[in-house]
Amino acid sequence: MGGKSLRLLLVEPPFYRLFKESYSLDRYPLSMGYLAGTVKMETDWEVKAYNADFVPDSVPIEVRHRTGPGFQDYLNNLKDQSGAVWQEVRSTLAEQKPGVVGISAKSQNFAAACIVARLAKENNKDTVTIMGGPHPSMVGPEVMKCPDIDIAVRGEGECTIVRLLKAIEAHKDLGDVRGICYRHNGDILETPSVELIEDLDSLCFPHRSAPEVLLDYEKYPPEAFKYIFALRGCPNKCFFCGSRKVWTRKVRFRSVENVTEEIKGLQKKGLTSVHFDDDIFGVSKRHITELCDAIKNHCSRLRWSCETHVHLVDDETMSIMKDAGCYSIQLGVESGNDEILKAMRKGYTSKQALKACKTIKKHGIQLQAFFMVGFPQETEETLRDTVLAMRKAKCDAVTYSIFTPYPGTEAFEYCREHGLIDEDYDVSLYNHQSPANCFCEHIDKQRFRELVSRVEKMADRKNAINRLKRVFSAAGPRKVRELGVLSSIRLAKRSILKKV
Repeated sequence: MGGKSLRLLLVEPPFYRLFKESYSLDRYPLSMGYLAGTVKMETDWEVKAYNADFVPDSVPIEVRHRTGPGFQDYLNNLKDQSGAVWQEVRSTLAEQKPGVVGISAKSQNFAAACIVARLAKENNKDTVTIMGGPHPSMVGPEVMKCPDIDIAVRGEGECTIVRLLKAIEAHKDLGDVRGICYRHNGDILETPSVELIEDLDSLCFPHRSAPEVLLDYEKYPPEAFKYIFALRGCPNKCFFCGSRKVWTRKVRFRSVENVTEEIKGLQKKGLTSVHFDDDIFGVSKRHITELCDAIKNHCSRLRWSCETHVHLVDDETMSIMKDAGCYSIQLGVESGNDEILKAMRKGYTSKQALKACKTIKKHGIQLQAFFMVGFPQETEETLRDTVLAMRKAKCDAVTYSIFTPYPGTEAFEYCREHGLIDEDYDVSLYNHQSPANCFCEHIDKQRFRELVSRVEKMADRKNAINRLKRVFSAAGPRKVRELGVLSSIRLAKRSILKKV
C-alpha cells in the first residue's frame, strides 16, 4: 500500500439510531478510544474514529418505543439502507477514503456491522475490512460467513491492530499475527490466541487523542468522555455472560497512580465526574480501598460511579467509597428467585441482594438496580418473585432486561441443546429489550410477551416516580407542598401495585 493509503477508519456501527434517528450512543466508546490512541502512538497510519451511532441533541431512549414501533423501524433499517444513517455512513467512507476500515461488533449490532463492511467495499473494493469486539471474540471464524469481512480479531485488540497494520503496510503474510481469522486463497485460517496485555499501564489514555481522531469531536457532550476502567477481567462465571471470552477470568489491574493520572487529565478538561466501566469495580475490597484512597488524595472534588457485586457491598466499603466521592452505583440483582440465581451462578440470594440495595442507599449513594427476566428455567412463579423484588428494591432506577443468549456463551449452548434456539437463529433479532426474545422452557412466547409487557410498564412507572422524587427533593419541602405532588407520588405507587 502506498503512503496515501495508510488511512484507518474505526467505526462503531449504528444500533440505537436504527430504532429512531434521534436515539444516540452519547459516548466515545472506550474500545475505539484505546485502538485509535494506540495506532496513533505506535504506527505511521493516519487514524480517525467514527461513531455512527451518535447524533447531537439526542432524545432519551425509551424501552417501550424500542419494543413497539421502534423495533419495526430497526428491522426496516437493516433491510433497507436508504435511510439517513446509512447515507451518513456512505458519505463518511467517501470523505475519509480509508485503506482499512476497523469495525467494532457486539452481537446486538453484528448485522449493522456487516452492512458497514459491505458499504466500505462498495465505496472501494480494495478496502481491507477488519472486525473486532466482543462478537468475533466469542464466535471466532463464524463471523467470516459475512463475505465482506477480510479479517476478524479475537480478544484484546490494541497489540493486534498494530501488528495487523504493519503487516498490511509491508504486504506480509498475516499468519504471523496472533489472535485473528483471515482469508487466504479461498480458505479461512485462524492463528493462535493473542497474549494478554500484562502491563495495563502501558496503554494510552483514550481522551488524549480524541480531539484529533474523533469525527465531530466538538459536537459531543463533555460527559461522553467520562468513562474509564481500572481493571480488565472478571473472576465470576455467570451463566449468561460472555465477558470471560473477551478478557478471561484473570483480573489485571492498572496501578492506582495510572488511574488517578487519567482522572486528573479528564478533570483538566472540565469533567467533574467519571464512571468506572469495569465489569465489577474493584473486584477485591483491598483494591477498592487502595483506589479510593488515591482518588481522595489526588483527585479532589471528583464524583464517580461504578458497577459492583452484591458480595462487595457492606457498611465499611460503602463508607470508604462514599468518602472518596462515589455518588452512584449499579448493582446486579437480576432475579428475585433463589433457584434462578443459583442456576445463573450469581453466588448470592435475593435476600442478600436486597440487603445490599438497602446498604448502598443507607450511605446516601444513588442506586441503579439491574433486573433480568426470561431465563430458560423461568416460570410464571419465578417471574412474579422478580417483580416483587423490583417493587421492594430500595433504588433510584430500575434497569430491566430480557435474558438473551449471545452466541459463544454457555447460555447459548444450553438454549440450543434444549431446543430453545433454532438452526436459523438470526442474532440481529435479539437483544436485552427485543420483543422477539423468549427462551423459556416453561412459558410460551405469547404469554411471555404479555407478562413482560407488564414488567416494562412497571419499571417505567417506578423510574418516573423516582425521577419526580429527585426533582421535588431538590426543590425543597415547601415547594413540594405547594405543588401538591406527594399525593400524586402515593397514587402512582398504588397504581404500580394494582397494575402489575
